[in-house]
Amino acid sequence: MFHPRRTLRTLLLPLAAGLALTALPALPAQTAQAASTLTNAGFEADGAGTATPAGWSEYGDTGASYVEAGGHSGSYRLTQYSSAAYKVETYQYLSGLTNGNYRLTAWVRSGGGQNSAYLALKNCGGTEQRTDLPVSSSGWIHLVVPVAVTGNQCTISINSDANAGNWINVDDLTFTSGSATGLSVKGSDISSLAKSEALGGVYRTSSGTTGDALAILKSAGMNYARLKVWVNPADGYNNKTRVLAMAKRIKAQGMKLLVDFHYSDTWADPGTQTKPAAWAGHSYSQLKTDVYNHTYDVLNALKAQGTTADMVQVGNEINGGMLWSEGSTDNWSQLAGLLNSGYDAVKAVSSSTTVALHLAKGGDLSGTRWWFDNAVSGGVKFDAIGLSYYGYWHGPLSDFQTTLDDAAARYGKPVFLAETAYPFRLDSDDSLVNQIDTTGELVSGYPATTAGQSAWLRDVMNVVEAVPNGRGLGVFYWEATWTAVTGNGWDPADATSGNGWENQALFGFDDKALPAMSQFGHR
Repeated sequence: MFHPRRTLRTLLLPLAAGLALTALPALPAQTAQAASTLTNAGFEADGAGTATPAGWSEYGDTGASYVEAGGHSGSYRLTQYSSAAYKVETYQYLSGLTNGNYRLTAWVRSGGGQNSAYLALKNCGGTEQRTDLPVSSSGWIHLVVPVAVTGNQCTISINSDANAGNWINVDDLTFTSGSATGLSVKGSDISSLAKSEALGGVYRTSSGTTGDALAILKSAGMNYARLKVWVNPADGYNNKTRVLAMAKRIKAQGMKLLVDFHYSDTWADPGTQTKPAAWAGHSYSQLKTDVYNHTYDVLNALKAQGTTADMVQVGNEINGGMLWSEGSTDNWSQLAGLLNSGYDAVKAVSSSTTVALHLAKGGDLSGTRWWFDNAVSGGVKFDAIGLSYYGYWHGPLSDFQTTLDDAAARYGKPVFLAETAYPFRLDSDDSLVNQIDTTGELVSGYPATTAGQSAWLRDVMNVVEAVPNGRGLGVFYWEATWTAVTGNGWDPADATSGNGWENQALFGFDDKALPAMSQFGHR
């Protein structure tokens, strides 16, 4: 990814002000509603204004939790809200369960601003499992919470520790047995790392100890790394030789490898898909051979040194195709031929390597359908779908979830978030203006702070984890290690170019690991 700069509801049942707030104690072991299946999971058994929904119990500031009109699918929903600060828990205890893996699902909305707002599974025989509610004031978000039940019982819990005026909506819960999934991919693009280190870049743990950036990311829970490949870049980085060297380090950390072919000497993205200079003037037929040979050459060299790629992107953010103009979406037959040439090369090296196609259309349902419908009708071969999704460019989280879920179902393929990022501050650590540097560009509910960045990564992970049928593979953060190091700017042909992304890295301006990094270890 490199782009040029781009530029409430009715108040019900207010809680009396001044109520003392204390932490909620553990629930009792059993309640009168104990059963083996969820009761009134859609909150349809009661009319608007009901303070305690049928089948549910409440604890804390109970006036702040109630049924009201405007459900996700039916007529009603659960709302937690008060005009004064409040803490409340709405819960249901289940007993007589067969031990095994279970999944709680729910549709939620939240205006944000709470100290915490989450779904929880507790008293199930192991560690309490939580999923935080993302900020989504308009569209509903589908969340999942997996748990292993070992004590034949479990408590489903909806919680708010909120400030005055904060609100959440919850509806259409399910609690079903089945295999626990979680995210199999928790990764980041680290393509900038080798050049950063060569130019003196330093990386530290959160406590300030200098270390290997890869080892720091791995210890935080990252299990995958992504490397881009340029054909003949001006600075000699992100080429075959550099990728081979970095692949050894990635595999030595016990991590998996995604290789991202740009099929260019420089950035390939929705606005630019420039052929490598060595391929300029080649016919379409020759370009197919170029794609095959280049893809095979890099991947076979990786295999030969014992670092076989686990996943490969044939093209980067190819909204408009690749290798323009021959591979433009204006000519789907030729684009299909180029993509299949890359696919065939990948499989010739390793039949088990996953081949992904990558678009920057994370919030664009119609655009994603148009692209992949054309690809499928044109016979394009692929194993997985990757979407870039930057909330400040691509719309609300609910649009991302709709697009991701639809792609998984419509094409029957696993899906993943190929790129995302979020600022932890707005000012710049070098002379280049940042891609995102004003509060007006931020996603509502996610400030440009370390907490805001962490919440963003947490919430997009939650969305991917909730993709139905276990088809949500995981998430790649974009350029975790691209800090501001003189000479390591965006333009490989210009050593004086700066970095407009350092305020979105996962290492701070003091080179220390940021809190968002810990989200890799929470899934």
